[in-house]
Amino acid sequence: MAEKTKNLCAQIPESLHDTVRTQQQESGKTLSEYITEILTNYYENKKGMTPMENTRTLAVQLDAELFERFDEFLKKNHYKKRLFISNLIRKVLEEAEQEETSEDGASAAADAE
Repeated sequence: MAEKTKNLCAQIPESLHDTVRTQQQESGKTLSEYITEILTNYYENKKGMTPMENTRTLAVQLDAELFERFDEFLKKNHYKKRLFISNLIRKVLEEAEQEETSEDGASAAADAE
């Protein structure tokens, strides 16, 4: 079930309006979809995502079936690829770091005996 929506209206400079409308039309999205994406990306960046100027591109090739399954999963759960993959990598790295810390602690305890 889709989340309820509300109208957001704001006066912006005409030049900015022209830019937004041009980019929105080029994206092929409705104005609502485009503005929702911009605002979502903005607030996700405020929650720990790095600004675009501090990013690097990660390109991977997947077999077609896996890509389609992944794409459907993201759409069904309303995830953005960038945020999902970034969070997945963070989680795996944190788990690996915790495991290393646990192993180092166990080795130190064994050495002390």
